[in-house]
Amino acid sequence: MSVDDPVYLAPEQLCVGVYVHLDLAWSEHPFTFSSFRIKNQEQIDTIRSLNLTRIRYSPGRSDPLPLPLAPVEAAPAQAALAPDAPLMAVPVPAIEPLVPTPVVRWDRLAQFQDQMALCEKQLMQAARAVRALRRDLFAKPHEARGRAAELVGHMADDMLAAKEVSIHLMADPSGAEQLYDHGLNVALMSMLLARELKAPRETILAVGEGGLFHDIGEMELPDLVVRKKEPLTQAERKLMQTHCRLGVSLAERLGLSSEVTQVIAQHHERVDGSGYPAQLKGPQVSLLSRIVAVVNAYDELCNPADPARALTPHEALSLLYGQQREAFDAGVMAAFVRCTGVYPPGTIVQLNDGTLGMVVSVHSAKPLKPMVLIHDATVPRDQALVMDLAQASDVFVSKALRPHHLSTEARDYLSPRKRVTCYFSADHGAESLA
Repeated sequence: MSVDDPVYLAPEQLCVGVYVHLDLAWSEHPFTFSSFRIKNQEQIDTIRSLNLTRIRYSPGRSDPLPLPLAPVEAAPAQAALAPDAPLMAVPVPAIEPLVPTPVVRWDRLAQFQDQMALCEKQLMQAARAVRALRRDLFAKPHEARGRAAELVGHMADDMLAAKEVSIHLMADPSGAEQLYDHGLNVALMSMLLARELKAPRETILAVGEGGLFHDIGEMELPDLVVRKKEPLTQAERKLMQTHCRLGVSLAERLGLSSEVTQVIAQHHERVDGSGYPAQLKGPQVSLLSRIVAVVNAYDELCNPADPARALTPHEALSLLYGQQREAFDAGVMAAFVRCTGVYPPGTIVQLNDGTLGMVVSVHSAKPLKPMVLIHDATVPRDQALVMDLAQASDVFVSKALRPHHLSTEARDYLSPRKRVTCYFSADHGAESLA
């Protein structure tokens, strides 16, 4: 037998320590993975209940090796069997599995898909509202301000009514990533961050409007500069930095509140004095501005004008927290990590068994245990398993990857986003998908 040939054992040879491979679709067995090292008798019983006549295993990854086959005296009716007759499984009584059955897992996947569909619908409505208010910002300023307040108010009420919220990665149904809007992204994440900081409703509303309008001054600058994909020249950078001052002037014309106007003026200031336009330090920068500053910097790293220069969400968070931490408020930055998770939505990850996936949801209470869309070539993309790592104690993220590290097949399956757009949902004790 070649070293590359598969090796099999009979169900009665299973023991703790053997590394098995269940050659079944994930929906046909109740385990988190199809390949794993057996940890206890309950797993052995569950495997035997699958009624497989033989099970593939890896001798090199098994410690100890399988149990030897016990000699069995042939019953009279079996005495005529040929010596090389195939092994037959010893009958095992049916047991109640300790983990969810495939039917339950499919039901939970359907629930998750319904939740994501609702989030996408809400995002589309919000994006349309933002486009409408920007279109009418100067022609109908009172109506535009009213639409902004209504949008922010709805999001704030949804956030505050829930005990916990989860942040989800959104996909544009058109496939063109046209739902991405920097102002909406910053407003939403800033509000979630303010909620994490236990801010009152009035503060959450103000930070939401500040995030929505923080770059309003760019409307006064040439599109060729604002949308330029190549690195800006020194002169262009100086011109871009005037958008804070120009934004304050527009905010006053529109009658925006002093708190919102302050965010527009200060969202590029840094607590260490390295920001602009006034090089403010520490408490000179308002709390709302410190919140929007973190979120704005993160979104610009993930979604630059030139997508080729984009960092992955995990890289962007690592850069801010690791290399630029002194520039931002420490308490705000720590709360932001809790909000986004250590592996924010959109991050491509490798799990501890080598499985590839993409983070699609995070929960602030479990920053190291996101929900991951699993790459499995045997499962159609529209039925892909979404695994809740919070419910899989033996599974964890081993590292984050850049999309170009994936094979073409895995990249097509996971579909990393060109623009990282998120929305949120209220948590009401949703069941695990693992």
